[in-house]
Amino acid sequence: MTDHRSPPTEIYIIGPSSTGKTTLCNAVAESLKLPAWCYITEVARQVMRTQGYTRADVGTMEMQKAIMLAQLEKETQACEWVGGTIGGLILSDRSGIDPIVYAVLTAKDEFQARHKKNLLVDQPTFQSALHRYREARVLLLNPVPEWLIDDGVRSLEQHERCIVVYREVLCELGIAYHEMGKEMTDLSERVKRVKKIMTSPTLPHL
Repeated sequence: MTDHRSPPTEIYIIGPSSTGKTTLCNAVAESLKLPAWCYITEVARQVMRTQGYTRADVGTMEMQKAIMLAQLEKETQACEWVGGTIGGLILSDRSGIDPIVYAVLTAKDEFQARHKKNLLVDQPTFQSALHRYREARVLLLNPVPEWLIDDGVRSLEQHERCIVVYREVLCELGIAYHEMGKEMTDLSERVKRVKKIMTSPTLPHL
């Protein structure tokens, strides 16, 4: 029998540390009254806590791969649970793209950056997820200077470089995205913008 279920709308809120991703995701989830299975909370901290990683391990492929695989597993589960429901929506605090960006950022040179990126991108589970990301709504949050505090997990250095790498990776992977930064800091306005993005038929950056 043919499966005619419609895929859910997926929205991923990504970007450097201390840009308000979790605050925005929580506010959107509350505003939309999303059930728990529709909202993927940050996976990276869970992986670090349960598998014993620390900030010192951010540059290791083992940690970034573990985070990526855990994130993709959560996404697959959410798609299975939400798929087929009318107006199905999945909201995710970060994505499987983020570990790729941090692998590039922590590389010692361009050759190592390319090697690390390819190792993650070529993971079968990521390749399987790539078509979803290309159909998803992706919001890249830019740094807001007054929000830049040390979160105890990731270094606050290279925020501007981090944004550049996010853009480069998204473009290389053919993933369109929206951006939001210091031009919009009011939380209620940010929530309204996310809701608008959810229903937007076109995406601006590719």
